[in-house]
Parts: sequence; C-alpha cells; structure tokens
Amino acid sequence: MSVRLDDLDRKILRELQRDAGQSLDVIAKTVGSSKTPVWNRIRKMREAGVVGQQTVLLDAESLGFEACFFVLVRTSEHEAGWQDKFLQVLRDRPEVLEAHRLAGEIDYILKVRVANARAYDVFYQALISEVKIFNVTALLSMEEIKFSTELPV
Repeated sequence: MSVRLDDLDRKILRELQRDAGQSLDVIAKTVGSSKTPVWNRIRKMREAGVVGQQTVLLDAESLGFEACFFVLVRTSEHEAGWQDKFLQVLRDRPEVLEAHRLAGEIDYILKVRVANARAYDVFYQALISEVKIFNVTALLSMEEIKFSTELPV
C-alpha cells in the first residue's frame, strides 16, 4: 500500500535516512519548517508504517567481522514444513544479515558477516546440520563498493 507524501515529507525522510539522530530542531531548520509540524509529520509517517524502528549502523570490520559472504542456496525441498524450518534457522543465526527468496535457478541468497573463512565454515556446517539443502555456493566479497540504507525518496 502506497502512502501519499508531499515534498516536505520527502525532505524529512531524506534527513532521517541521512542521520536519524539529529534533533528535531536541526531537521526542521534543514527542511525549512518548524519543530512541531516536523514532529507531527514524523509521528504520522511512523503510524502509517513509512518510518520503522530507528537503529545505529555499526562498522563490521572495526568489530572484527571482516568477511562478507553472499551465499546462494538451492533446495530440492519445497514443502511448507521445510521452508518454516529453514526460515527459523536463518532467523536464529546472527551472522545472517539478509535473506531473500529468489525467482530463478537459485532459491535463496543470504548475506553473511563473519570474522573470516574459518568462521564461515562453522556457520556453513551448522546450517547444513540443521536443515537439508541441495546445494550451497559461497561467494566472498573482496570489496564493498557501495553500501547504503537510504531509499531514493
């Protein structure tokens, strides 16, 4: 469902995406409004589900998570029970930052952050011991060229 947003809403969203820790005063000044209308618009966008939880982005490498793997998963299982188990396993693994179900030859792609290749192998061994998987291909990211959480609003 699409929510109607005007230019001021979009300016507010761009500022929140850039830095959600800014004060309302700073956001209001940047978008050319005052504090109360900005607060009301943010509240309405939260209620409408446009704005979700606020969080902090951490630097993975400085915390020792130097390896990023994209894991391609193919399965021969397509029953609801298998899928429920697989999704629960993914939710329970903190190394899995993202998981997507795909159209095409690959069933799922996972973004996995770990300390190194050995830590990836520990993750992999745990994954295949918990759920039956037909084929797993791991691709090591050599360099992150672009990362953003900002949508083009």
